[in-house]
Amino acid sequence: MAIALGLVIDRIVGDPPNWPHPVRWIGSAIRRLTERWNHRPNAFRNGFLLLGTIALGVFLIVYSIVSLAYSVNIFLGIAVEALLIASGLAQKSLKDAALDVYNPLVDKNMALAREKLSWIVGRDTERLDESEVTRGVVETVSENTSDGVTAPLFWAFLLGAPGLWLYKSINTLDSMVGYKNDEFEQFGYASAKADDVLNFIPSRLTGFLILVMTQNSRSLTLRQRLAEWLRDAPKHPSPNSGWLEAATAVQLGIELGGWNSYRGVESHRAQMGTPVYPLEARHITETITHMQTVTTGFFILFAIGGILFGIA
Repeated sequence: MAIALGLVIDRIVGDPPNWPHPVRWIGSAIRRLTERWNHRPNAFRNGFLLLGTIALGVFLIVYSIVSLAYSVNIFLGIAVEALLIASGLAQKSLKDAALDVYNPLVDKNMALAREKLSWIVGRDTERLDESEVTRGVVETVSENTSDGVTAPLFWAFLLGAPGLWLYKSINTLDSMVGYKNDEFEQFGYASAKADDVLNFIPSRLTGFLILVMTQNSRSLTLRQRLAEWLRDAPKHPSPNSGWLEAATAVQLGIELGGWNSYRGVESHRAQMGTPVYPLEARHITETITHMQTVTTGFFILFAIGGILFGIA
């Protein structure tokens, strides 16, 4: 009940920008500890200490809040847990961020579309055309369907709001210190690997649900879709992101990946999908539909599984 209510709250309300958000508090704690602990020769060891401190601390705080609420009244417990779950999901915020790029794109306001895209991707956007702007949004929404929605749901179904926020804390750690550069390669190793592990099942399950629950633009059979998906997903440098992007590419009949520029440095990512159709703005709204459809299917699948488990 708490998860269902949390999903509805997130779909309708999302994350109002002026509201306090736990991720900001977690981020502040990570920054303070990083300044204190990210120093050689103990950076590698301290990275594990950072992971344990943040993840365990967040889990215990949320567990205490939820337990206290349920000890007062079951309905209060459900309400508090639902709010905690809603604040850890990103359906509406992801949709809104994508539409912030889509709307100026269809109005041919490329300068604004590029600017809005720069808010949600790390690549350089100043010279991108419509197809490349679209690619940036589609890849972001596709990848974050798992990172921001179904993976938190997966851990909520297993461990409630404390499990969701355990995942969110590790995901935040990865986004802040999980870089392969001189500053964070050793210190962020533990956080990056933990995030890979927690996303392993949700990313693959979400990609599979995209293949079976959304419309295929080329009328491919399920076997054909699976073959393309399994062919392309491992090409991605991330062990998990490729399973989302490859599924989206298969369903939309587009090609994702290719050349990106980061602060003027060109970087090539292997292409995924068969480019039957050129990338255009409509693919952004179709990817949003994928996210919403799969989120609903993910909830139904695990709700049925939970009920059957409870009966057994």
